[in-house]
Amino acid sequence: MHPDGDHPRTADGHYLIVSGRRWRTTDPAIPEPLRQELVHELMAARRLVRSDPQAGRRRVQDAKVALGERGDPWWEPTPEGSRVRLAAAMRALLRHRRPEATICPSDAARVAGGDSWRGLLGVAREVAGELSRAGVLSVRQHGVEVDAAAAVGPVRLARGPQW
Repeated sequence: MHPDGDHPRTADGHYLIVSGRRWRTTDPAIPEPLRQELVHELMAARRLVRSDPQAGRRRVQDAKVALGERGDPWWEPTPEGSRVRLAAAMRALLRHRRPEATICPSDAARVAGGDSWRGLLGVAREVAGELSRAGVLSVRQHGVEVDAAAAVGPVRLARGPQW
């Protein structure tokens, strides 16, 4: 079964038709393990809306933007839209994983960049740096918090003090 179900699609494949309404499809370039994590996060966020609507809606928004279902169309990315999608992917992936878990900036780049994800790595590190300065994320190297702009080599992203 296709990730978006068996609903008919528009000829360009960008939308599904459900009960006569068009809905944007999930970006097909997201690697399956990451897509599955984001779908699980979306389902958890939708359940949370019942008990904590404000937090749940923020989480739904992040998951849907990361999946390409909201925000700039995944088939026509813009520089600003890519930054928004990278940030949403970072937050959604970190929410889905254990609180002490980390992600690599390349995970978010793979979500937002499709086959050309390597070209987004620099932008992903910039976005991680912005989120780190806001306290949302912590950028780490060998388990120690570092400045994303000054770090050389691989870094990991974790939940920050303002999570």
